[in-house]
Amino acid sequence: MSILTTTDPRTGETSDSGLSPSDPAVVEEVVGRAQDAFPALRSAGRRWRAGLLDALASGLEGSAEVLVREADRETGLGPVRLKGELARSAFQLRLFAEALREGGYLEATIDHAGQTPLGPAPDIRRMLVPLGPVAVFGASNFPFAFSVAGGDTASALAAGCPVVVKAHSSHPVTSGHSYEALADAARVYGAPDGTLGIVYGTAAGAELVADPRIRAVGFTGSLSAAKTLMRIIDGRAQPIPFYGELSSVNPLVITRGAAAARGPEIAAGLFASFTSGAGQFCTKPGVAFVPAGEAGDGLVAELGSLVLGAGAQVLLNARIHTSFAEIRARLLAERAVTLLASGVQGCGGFSAAPDLLGADAEELTEETTEEAFGPLLVVARYRDRAGLARGLNAVPESLTATVHCEPSETGLATELAALIEDRAGRIVFNGYPTGVRVSWGQHHGGPWPATNTLHTSVGVTAVRRFLRPLAWQDAPAAVLPEELREGADDIPRRIDGRMVLPAT
Repeated sequence: MSILTTTDPRTGETSDSGLSPSDPAVVEEVVGRAQDAFPALRSAGRRWRAGLLDALASGLEGSAEVLVREADRETGLGPVRLKGELARSAFQLRLFAEALREGGYLEATIDHAGQTPLGPAPDIRRMLVPLGPVAVFGASNFPFAFSVAGGDTASALAAGCPVVVKAHSSHPVTSGHSYEALADAARVYGAPDGTLGIVYGTAAGAELVADPRIRAVGFTGSLSAAKTLMRIIDGRAQPIPFYGELSSVNPLVITRGAAAARGPEIAAGLFASFTSGAGQFCTKPGVAFVPAGEAGDGLVAELGSLVLGAGAQVLLNARIHTSFAEIRARLLAERAVTLLASGVQGCGGFSAAPDLLGADAEELTEETTEEAFGPLLVVARYRDRAGLARGLNAVPESLTATVHCEPSETGLATELAALIEDRAGRIVFNGYPTGVRVSWGQHHGGPWPATNTLHTSVGVTAVRRFLRPLAWQDAPAAVLPEELREGADDIPRRIDGRMVLPAT
């Protein structure tokens, strides 16, 4: 039997993980347990599931030492970053527990029977119910927050859906330990067997998505891998939702006023944003629009000096390292692109130095705005608003778009917001897109190719992906969910068209 390998990206040294790819029989068994767990998990109710999520958060925290150690060895991200990410994972589990207890996510609605302008009408009661077992594909760049213990897992469990995770090949050992921490906590809490499952290997991932008992897929990764999985779904007898977070360039616009008022400050913040995590964040700004003229020149010069003084950073795996080098070479081969500055090259492992490239905004093309997953930024200089608009039109739709402007430029800020609001899922003002807050109001999504869905993968409303509406007409009270029965007053409900808040 073959053994999966694990690689230290700092050195490139590969070793056996002790884990084997999951064969079809294993996938069949794991999905079968998830399907068997679904009725119990669904009927347990939201308060019970809230307690489960709290228990899972505590289980992660109790295993923090081994999780951080293994993740650092497999990702090279460093203990400080990984401890923060693990804390984020525990936080979002508890946030979904809070949402379950609050209950508004159910969209509970009651229309009592009675006379209407259209005549007699039946009693209709509606709320959101779980889909069924969910497949979750872990991401390479977030071994905790977007992997086994990540937001897809948390939101699916909150919805009442068992989760089967496909472990990421870049951190299989971390994935295994994360699963064990969660599974042990779920077992102690009393969750049904099959609430959580895990499979390993590319072939197992394909088998998982093809299994008719899987009712939705959560995915964070490359556009090419997503298209492969979507083709598998298209071949199923019954298609299912595929929630993919895929590719994003995240344009950042700096106005003349902002460049003049705080050029060095913006340069420092932009440098930190596009090099943070070695540029391997889905929200990394990949193209920065800087005005022509003296203020813009100064900002770019400051940015270049920061890049020149920067050392090489570690990329997550060999595939990302190779892809980054290839994209960098393609960009530099473009006639319209010049190399403005490059950091100090490293040696050994999968290292890459930061790069700053330059171009004219009006000459940007699909080729010059390709996402480079790593520490690379294209500075696009614009002369006027028309040139800026043409440059922005060359940038693919993204998760985010950022505007740096001054208080005196209110009209311009409004104009720019209107220009980009159809091209991104989150507009950032006078900040930087990296660092995605986990909250009730967050939206982490965007038009294709950023995602293939209108939903978010971060924040409370991520739970909506794994729910479907169900209406009951003239149903006996005993058949109805607790939240739709007369007298239930602990969650927000819309009754006969009027929002009724919980009793205090």
